[in-house]
Amino acid sequence: MAEQEATSLIQQLQQALRSNPGGAAPLLSKTKLALLKLNALVPTATTPPQHLSLARSALELGALISIKNTDPAAFTRYYQQLQPFYALPERALPRAGGNASKITGLYLLLLLSQGDYAGFHTLLESLEVASAVAGVRLEDDPFIQYPVRLEQALMEGSYDRVWGETKSERVPGDEFSVFSTVLINTIRSEIASCSEKAYHSIPITDAKSLLFLESEGAVIDFAQQRGWAGKDGRIYFPQQELEAQGAEKDVMQLSGQVIQNTLGYARELETIV
Repeated sequence: MAEQEATSLIQQLQQALRSNPGGAAPLLSKTKLALLKLNALVPTATTPPQHLSLARSALELGALISIKNTDPAAFTRYYQQLQPFYALPERALPRAGGNASKITGLYLLLLLSQGDYAGFHTLLESLEVASAVAGVRLEDDPFIQYPVRLEQALMEGSYDRVWGETKSERVPGDEFSVFSTVLINTIRSEIASCSEKAYHSIPITDAKSLLFLESEGAVIDFAQQRGWAGKDGRIYFPQQELEAQGAEKDVMQLSGQVIQNTLGYARELETIV
């Protein structure tokens, strides 16, 4: 009876994920209660495989619904609850039918959006070890490689590549696009910091392309938040004192190159559109 109830509730959760993730909380609570009756929320050596599969499906749906609801704390809890299931051997819980790769890729992306690079690389290293043991290629997993590409681009300062990744068909699933706003805000902040060090001022039209903003009005709003001044069609940056002239030269050269690369790419995008 409890197994049938859990199966029915999971089907309802699948529908809620597609049409009403915001109203799924009561369904998730009912599903967990049904799984508790089956003693399936925490896997044991005596838990039947079909109950393990039901519990994994329910927790994965909870994780995906949390992403749709932009609730990273809830998603993290579901991710942690899923780890004992993902650690089970294939004979106890077959990988087929699960979404371990997708959930893990989303968690990597969450760590990246939060700036937790240490956590990102720790998890990635553990995945590489596990894939080597299992004899599979991590490079062939699109859900894992997507956050890996984004992290590499961020580390290289290739913000144009990050922008392109979040706006292209290379995004491996709808849930991944939820992080686009967070990542683009990270890009803007990085480019803004470089701009302040590299230039005295730039035209507002260039700032619009450089910062991936939709209008010149949005540029002005962003400038005010940063303490910049807008006048005569240009954005003026406050001059920042550097401890040494040599350091200033190095920063300006590096920042200027990053900005020129990004600005060129942004202009190409506008031309294509």
